[in-house]
Amino acid sequence: MRIGMILDKTFPPDPRVANEAVSLIEKGHEVFLFCLKYDDKKKSEVIKGIEVKRYKSNKFIYKSSALAYTIPVYSRVMAKKINHFLITYKIEVIHIHDIQIAEAVFKANRDLKLKTVLDLHENRPEIMKFYPHLQKVSGKILISSKKWKQKEEEFIEKATTVIVVTEEAKNEIVNRVGKASENIIVVPNTVHKVYYNKAKIQKRIVEKYKNNFVLLYVGDTGLRRGLQTAIAGVAVLKEKIPTIKLVIVGSNTSDIFLKQQVEDLEIQNFVDFEGWQNETLFPSYIQASSICISPLHRNLHHDTTYANKIFQYMSFAKPLLVSDATSQKNIVEKAKAGLIHKAEDVEDFTEKVLELFNVEVLQKELGENGKSFIENEFYWEKTSEKLIEYYSKLSK
Repeated sequence: MRIGMILDKTFPPDPRVANEAVSLIEKGHEVFLFCLKYDDKKKSEVIKGIEVKRYKSNKFIYKSSALAYTIPVYSRVMAKKINHFLITYKIEVIHIHDIQIAEAVFKANRDLKLKTVLDLHENRPEIMKFYPHLQKVSGKILISSKKWKQKEEEFIEKATTVIVVTEEAKNEIVNRVGKASENIIVVPNTVHKVYYNKAKIQKRIVEKYKNNFVLLYVGDTGLRRGLQTAIAGVAVLKEKIPTIKLVIVGSNTSDIFLKQQVEDLEIQNFVDFEGWQNETLFPSYIQASSICISPLHRNLHHDTTYANKIFQYMSFAKPLLVSDATSQKNIVEKAKAGLIHKAEDVEDFTEKVLELFNVEVLQKELGENGKSFIENEFYWEKTSEKLIEYYSKLSK
């Protein structure tokens, strides 16, 4: 089957798009990827078997994408490009990655009437509420998250099938939109076995922290990720765990607030801001850690999604400490891979860290449980089976 994937940004990188496309190619499908280019990259090339087709865009069109459901310039421009892509490469089914470009796809497909798969990587209307420019009055008027939610519901209803990353997201859509459960597929973001089986560990990183009790956080450091809770916790914990070190691998424009908090608490020697690092170094940081954390705040987006870092942590047999954001809480409890703390509760966070610090056998047990869960149930080659099965049925 000739599958046309639609992505409203450059490629690479996008791990989810690549993982899905390669898995489908391995099963005999042809995957063509519509994506954008803002420079002199090749218009067409093959990457890991994916037929990548790049369509030229510009900064004006890029900025107008945020207004896609207020002022329809973006959708009109993209619809023409997508229609050309669908016809030129004789696409048989359309796989739309997220909702930003969805309206353009449905416009382009109006006469072709191809089956459509809407792949929701995240709850975009909910996460938009946290964008800095949407905190201003002008932003709220021009880019209405309510309008985006209405559009999302419209696209969910139009799509032949919807793909989400968690069972919680599936249940939320069934309850909110009324989409039939059998038309929603759960394809989680997980790790490939090669991620932990063939990882190259940098000794310099492991050596750097060999004498510390390391709390590790990897990924985006936006304030909704909850690192303020962890920082406040370290200010308390340093009295009982003198070797404690919070290591933050990642960045965000809001890091200025986190660094100011560290300075105000006078704990500069207990927190390392490593900045954004190449993903190939993540295994080394994880290997050097004692506990891996994900202190997310509670909101509808976090309650229905979980970050890939959870599975990266587990794959190296590290005990987890995560907040009670529903999706990550459920998966960690299912795997028996860590402890749960109440979101934004510094006291509960510190108590759970101390519990793990004081009981080494618990650290080991939780870590091994997590690794076993990944190795036997929750690795990409296993969790992608529903995606492969769906396209197998579609091609018959």
